[in-house]
Amino acid sequence: MTELGPALWPPAPLKTERLVLRESEARDRAAFVELFASPEVGTYIGGARPRDELDRAMPEVPGRRPGLFVVDLDGAMIGVITLDRRDPERPGHVRPEGREAELGYMFLPEAWGRGYAAEACAAALDWHAGALPGEPVVLTTRTDNDRAVRLAAKLGFTEADRFEEYGAEQWFGVRPTAKHPV
Repeated sequence: MTELGPALWPPAPLKTERLVLRESEARDRAAFVELFASPEVGTYIGGARPRDELDRAMPEVPGRRPGLFVVDLDGAMIGVITLDRRDPERPGHVRPEGREAELGYMFLPEAWGRGYAAEACAAALDWHAGALPGEPVVLTTRTDNDRAVRLAAKLGFTEADRFEEYGAEQWFGVRPTAKHPV
């Protein structure tokens, strides 16, 4: 896996009590379009994108790249988890050179409020801890996204900074290298 280091990608599917985290497949395309076209999802990520634009631009197998897990519930995609390197030019870092692993996630609105994000993020963080032991993980969300800030705390992230980015105040958290408390 070039972006996160020496870990093999894709890993075998990760199974939790209710979910499977796996590599994307062609059958996920419609769910990817729905995810990025959703006004509810777009609230905290700069807005929804036009569905017709997504239909034209979305590859046959979207999201097939190192660090992206499709979150699957009963054979259907309900969201994505990402582990990417944080751009050193952006604010918020725990290492002088930056490039920390950054956790991101998005779920379809019908999956909200059921604990799927906590379950899936915990599995991805466990995988990361095993694949790249000792490496910290960071997370950034808008401070007005109360649900995301609560989830970050549940996953073991602690606030390290706040800053302005994308026209809003951002909450920047760091997760120690030890396992999360979920």
